Amino acid sequence: MTRILAILIAGLICEAIGVVFLSKGLKQVGEVKQITAVEIWRVVKAGIANPNILLGVALETVFFIALLVLLSRSDVSFIWPLTAMGFVLTTLTAKFLLQEDIPPMRWLGVLLIMLGAGIITWTEKVKERQAKTPPPALNEAPR
Repeated sequence: MTRILAILIAGLICEAIGVVFLSKGLKQVGEVKQITAVEIWRVVKAGIANPNILLGVALETVFFIALLVLLSRSDVSFIWPLTAMGFVLTTLTAKFLLQEDIPPMRWLGVLLIMLGAGIITWTEKVKERQAKTPPPALNEAPR
């Protein structure tokens, strides 16, 4: 399980930093003012040439590859909820790299996400311990 958590944390760090770079790049490109072919083409052209967007996409790709590896090795019901830890890392990254102001209620939400991820990790450890415990013998009465 240590290897799975290491891959997950590395992937989530890439995701958090990638999201921050995507946000920074998209703010540099500017919002879509109208839904027209010309305006969409302007945004696509600017996005393709923006180093922050390119770096963000590359880091999100690394996260996606890590997720594929994790889902091939473990239960979806274990891995997918733990990806919520990405919210925690992304919030921290936004605070320190983008200097975003994070209100206390948002920090409380981040704390609840961390609590949920901790419970999920604990249930996986319980499951592993139960798998190591041999089943009782057929002729033995349950205690």
